[in-house]
Parts: sequence; structure tokens; C-alpha cells
Amino acid sequence: MQINVPQMAESVVRGERRGVAKAITLLESTRPDHRVLADELLTALLPHTGKAFRLGLSGVPGVGKSTFIESLGLYLIGQGLKVAVLAIDPSSSLSGGSILGDKTRMERLSTEINAYIRPSPSSCNLGGVAEKTREAMLVCEAAGYDVVIIETVGVGQSETAVANMTDMFVVLQLPNAGDDLQAIKKGVMEMADLVVINKADIDPVAATRAQAQITSSLRLFAMHGNPEHGAHDAASQKAQWQPKVLQISALQGSGVDNFWNTVQEYRQINADNGHIGQRRQDQSLAWMWERIDAGLKQAFRQNAGVRDTLPQFTEQVRDGKMAASTAARQLLQAFQGQAGQ
Repeated sequence: MQINVPQMAESVVRGERRGVAKAITLLESTRPDHRVLADELLTALLPHTGKAFRLGLSGVPGVGKSTFIESLGLYLIGQGLKVAVLAIDPSSSLSGGSILGDKTRMERLSTEINAYIRPSPSSCNLGGVAEKTREAMLVCEAAGYDVVIIETVGVGQSETAVANMTDMFVVLQLPNAGDDLQAIKKGVMEMADLVVINKADIDPVAATRAQAQITSSLRLFAMHGNPEHGAHDAASQKAQWQPKVLQISALQGSGVDNFWNTVQEYRQINADNGHIGQRRQDQSLAWMWERIDAGLKQAFRQNAGVRDTLPQFTEQVRDGKMAASTAARQLLQAFQGQAGQ
């Protein structure tokens, strides 16, 4: 079937769900001819993007991310907003498949006309997001969604990729997530703009204790290594966001309004001091280099010189007859020599 890119772009801009779904499917395709069409589609959609608020959500499996997103999404729709959810599902390292079942957890939200939920496989990408998540986010923005929520896989402390593609990075925690040392571990907590302790109704005492521990650790991060989370900017005297810790119960729907008010406060402060605009510019450049890295890796594997010598080197490395670093260097030399011809 022939793909009409201008027609698809018009369908997306009109906010047609079928058009949005087809556009994201095209973007996720790995066929070379589809990648050319996908670039053309993104170029057509780009003038219509940038108006939505991008919210990244991370947390360990079982923390209640999907339940929280459903409660938040229903609340936002009640406020007259359109909500898109990009849910990243883990892919099997053995079969490569994904369940893509996040949508079934958001049964009420999925029936709302002003909500769009798109599960995508991680395809074993590191960082908790899929390879084309940024592009899917732009499609949702072009379709007129006011808030785009990215729900990550939920893999732990290294899951920081979503922080590099959103306006605000939220980490969900459980009341009994660990001791004081766990609260100050580097990684995902260090990147958080807001920490939410979910299921606070189960153990209010533990939730309050966790809130105090994490609040203390966030202050420590602000003083050492994350100056943008400081209380003020000495050069411009403009207010800077200080990360906060909230308690909610997504299942009961309590605390969701307080959460959104806090998000609005964050959005206002970082709009006034220009941080969101600067953050998006930096993210766009990072995205460009990420795509360059991915393209170079693909070109390396498809290079004729590499294909000819790769089986031999692979066997020698596997049998312990050649160091992996030596094989890598010689393969890179074969690639550079072939590419230079």
C-alpha cells in the first residue's frame, strides 16, 4: 500500500486517532524506504509541535505507574485537557516480543475521546524508553494533545533517558523503598524534578518517613552536582525549581490535584527563567547525535568490508584466539577503509 505523507500529516494535525496511529507505526518501522517517508512526515509535522507539556514518569515495576497515569489522565480530561500516553513495554531479550499490556491497565482512560494511549516495545533499548519515543511524542503534539505522558519500562536506577526528552521528570516511589542510603543513590533520583510516593494510604507512617528521607537527599543533590535544582540563580536572580516530594494514593485518586498544581508551579517557574526552552534545545541536539550514533552503527553492520571479516573475527574472539579490543579495532579499520573509497 502506497503511503501518502501529506495526507497522513493532515490527518494527524486534524487530531484523527487513526492518523496518529498510522503515523507512529510509520515512524517505528525499520524499513529503509519507510525511514525516508518518516523523515518527510516529521518535517511536515514539526511546525505544529512544541505546544504540549512533556511529562516523563519512571519508577520500579509495581509502584503503580499505570494506575497513577489513569487517575492523572482522567483528572486532566476533567480540566478540559487532551492527554496522550506513550507507554513503553519491556521486550524479551530471548524472543524479542512484548506484551504491550499497559493499555489494559488504563481501562477507563482508554475509553475517553480526549485520551490517546500508545504502547510501544522497548526493543531492548537501554534507558527505559523506545527508540522512536521522541518522534511519537512529536506526532501527539502535532495532533493537539495538551499533555504528553511518557511511561517508562521501570528498570531501576539507570533509567534516565526519559529525563532527556521531557520537560519534567517524575519518579514514583513506594513507602518502603529502602533505607537512607537508597534514597541518596545517584542515578534516577538525582535527575528527578519531582518525587511522588504512591500507595501512601497503605502505610502512612512509612510514607511520611520516606518523604522526609527523600526530601533530605534531594537537598543534598542540589548542593552537590545538580545546581539547576538550586533555590535561585545568582546571576539572573530568577527563581529556580527546588524538587519536591509528594504523597498520593493513585488507586483512591487522592493527591492527584495537588500533584498537578505542583506540576503547574514547576512549569511556570521554568517558563519564566527560560529553563524549559533551553532544555528542549539541548534535548534536540542530543537527539540528533543519538540518531547519528545509531546510523553509524547500522552503516557499520551493513558495510561490505565488515560483513566479509566479521564472521572470522567473531569466531576468533569466541574461541579466545583474539582479544575483543583487537577485533573491534580491525573491524573499524575495515569500515573506515571501505567508507573512504
